[in-house]
Amino acid sequence: MGVKKNYKKTQLACYLGFVTQAICANFVPLLFITFHSDYDISFSMLALISTCFFVTQLIVDFLCAGIVDKLGYRVCIIAAEVTSGLGLAGLAFLPDLLPVPFYGILICVIIYAIGSGLTEVLGSPIIEACPFENKDAMMSLLHSFYCWGWVGVVLCSTIFFTIFGIEHWRIMALIWSIIPFYNIYNFATCPIEPLVEEGKSMTMLELFKTKAFWIFIVLMICAGSSEIAMGQWASAFAESALHVSKTFGDLAGPCGFAVCMGISRLLYGKFGEKVDLTIFMMASGVMCLVCYLVAGLAGIPIVGLIGCALCGFSVGIMWPGSISISSQILPTGGTAMFALLALAGDLGGAMGPAIIGNVSQKAANDLQAGVLAGIGFPIVLVISVFYIRKKYR
Repeated sequence: MGVKKNYKKTQLACYLGFVTQAICANFVPLLFITFHSDYDISFSMLALISTCFFVTQLIVDFLCAGIVDKLGYRVCIIAAEVTSGLGLAGLAFLPDLLPVPFYGILICVIIYAIGSGLTEVLGSPIIEACPFENKDAMMSLLHSFYCWGWVGVVLCSTIFFTIFGIEHWRIMALIWSIIPFYNIYNFATCPIEPLVEEGKSMTMLELFKTKAFWIFIVLMICAGSSEIAMGQWASAFAESALHVSKTFGDLAGPCGFAVCMGISRLLYGKFGEKVDLTIFMMASGVMCLVCYLVAGLAGIPIVGLIGCALCGFSVGIMWPGSISISSQILPTGGTAMFALLALAGDLGGAMGPAIIGNVSQKAANDLQAGVLAGIGFPIVLVISVFYIRKKYR
């Protein structure tokens, strides 16, 4: 008899992978003001840090479609943990070693963005390939760990800075790097199954010729836009449009959003087998539309904050749900499909905040007007899911 494979270890590795991704995406933005004062880096240059992070992820998403199947999942996901750990640990040293600290920060961000992009592409298919009974629920549960990582990095870093002082941020960067370095062992020893039998997965050209695939791309763009547009602007929206303090705005805005998003994914992960995924996603899209309207039209700050936080709950299922539906309808989509879906989600994540920012600027820096411009994302998502339900389910 063969040894029974421990897929719980695979789960743990993927969960910690998504926590690492959340650390990579959300730790450095907490230090922007510190970088500005200590290294005299302008705000326009600081904005370039986030741009480089997401552009690097987009490039990795695209490249993964062609190289992962050749190198193998295990090699690539271990490379994701190595680069994530090196990038985070490098923040503690490289900015002070180079003549221009900004270049040191940027190099570290690009290094861990490679790891973040690889994790985004590989985490979902690794879980999808495991022999779990309810794949939809498992996918939602996996993606909830990004939310808990997001909340954890904000709360733990804030507590650390409050107790030991913001000047010791380098130590915090080293502490966060421990998670991906530890996770190298998990991915090196856990069972990883092939998503599709060798030679049977669809090529990129075959995917591009499939009508359903393009609907899934639209779905992922809308999911990314709906989620990241509100998530990225939550803090500034709470502070400028709703006139609450920075501390309260951060806790009620980004943290409230992330907690609600995590709860949504956790609940679907626990009870998803009792709910039709397409119905749940359409209901979530309608709720998201209502939340955008409430946040954009509310004249009372607390009502606007509630709309902002509940938007997190409404978008929770969109990204993992879109991936699950795509996997069910195109089961031989393989790595190329997961990579291109991740690319579409990131593209939506870049478009959504940009649209809100540009509309706000044209409306005399009125962020509430910008938020109202975001209602198109959930509307298109609901229409897309409705079409998929009628055509393919």
